[in-house]
This record gives sequence, structure tokens and C-alpha cells, in this order.
Amino acid sequence: MAGAKKTILVVDDEPQIVMGLRDALDFEGFKVVSAGRGRDGLALARTENPDAVILDLMLPDMNGYAVCQELRRWNAFVPIIMLTARSLETDKIRGLDVGADDYVTKPFSVNELIARIRAIFRRAARGGGVPEVLVIGTAQVQFAAQTLTVDGEKQQLSFYEVELIRLLAERAGQPVSREEILSKIWGLDAAPNNRTVDNFIVKLRKKLEKHPDKPDHILTVYGYGYKLALTAES
Repeated sequence: MAGAKKTILVVDDEPQIVMGLRDALDFEGFKVVSAGRGRDGLALARTENPDAVILDLMLPDMNGYAVCQELRRWNAFVPIIMLTARSLETDKIRGLDVGADDYVTKPFSVNELIARIRAIFRRAARGGGVPEVLVIGTAQVQFAAQTLTVDGEKQQLSFYEVELIRLLAERAGQPVSREEILSKIWGLDAAPNNRTVDNFIVKLRKKLEKHPDKPDHILTVYGYGYKLALTAES
């Protein structure tokens, strides 16, 4: 139905945070459903089929990593933004590894979080002119199914992984700056300590490249950003 509100599921046991997010997201035109426990959040996700999930790492019954893994077992596509009070990069990378698409460190700006959510939906609506099945070397990316097939082995890609490949593919062979990637995919301004793009590049190389430490396709443009080579550069 055109014009229908998009649903955001908030899973957090801090009432003040939930109330603040509910008020802000409702003002921005989203429908908000919430749960204070991981198992309740999983149940709501099944019944409400949300368009995005905001998930706290620390919950009273199970941690956000476990909730994220369970969500991914039955829904590979819904974007998941993890909230964490931990600033260690290893904790954030673990969140990305279990299926989170993005993370925000508490305390956070509600406006920044809303910008990231809007970027999710803006990316989903973008056509971009890239073939629905993209061949990168011996790999195939199927955008609609959000899958990557390498040597006959198929694996699921997250929302942001797909959109990062799509953006690089739109400019195949040309450098794309970190700033542009952050802006167009995450809706963020660049910051010196923001490693979001680099973390996702590392994840994609592990999935797509035969030798992730010496990539043939997702190439670093030092001091600037990245570019995609559809065939290995000599």
C-alpha cells in the first residue's frame, strides 16, 4: 500500500531510550513497536515483520549478539542497527559478524540514528542502473536475493554489504571516497574515528576475494577510498 508507514522495531530495556526513540521516530512518520527483552523482541519481529530493527546489545534475558543471530536465521534482509555502550572496535566487529548492519555507540544522537534509518530506506529505493546479477571475477552478486555465489557456494549478504557493492559497481573502475560512501549509504558525515566503511570492506573481501589480504576486485585507493574492479587488474 502506497504511503503506508514503515515499521521500526526497538529492542531495548531502558524506558527513557525507548520513549525518546518512539517520540522521535513517530514524529518522523514511522510506526514504532518495542520490547524490553530479547525473546519478546524476537516474537514481535515475527508478528510485525518490521522494516528495520534497532537492537540494544545488553538485554536482561539474552545479549544482542544472540538476538541478532536468531533474527538472521529467519530474516536475512531486515536491516539491524545495534546500540552498544561499548566503544571497543572488537565488540563492534563482533556485532557486524553476527549479522548487524550498523552500530551506534551510546550515548548517541537521535538525529544521527534517524539519518541512518532514512539512508537504509533511500538505498533500498535506489535503482542505480546496475545489472540485477553482477559478475565480479568468478563471483556473482544477486541484488534482489542479497546473495553472493563464489565457486558454486552461495552465502547471504547483509543490506549494507549489498548497497556497498552496488555503489562501487555504479562507478566500477573509478575511485569512490569514504566520505561519499558514508553519505550515500549510511547518511553520515565523515569523522576521523568512523571505521564503518573499512569494517564492511574487510567483511566483503573475506567473502568475495580468493586472497582477502591481496584483493583483486575491492581495491584500496590509499588516502581516498575504494574502487571495484570487475575483472582482476594485472
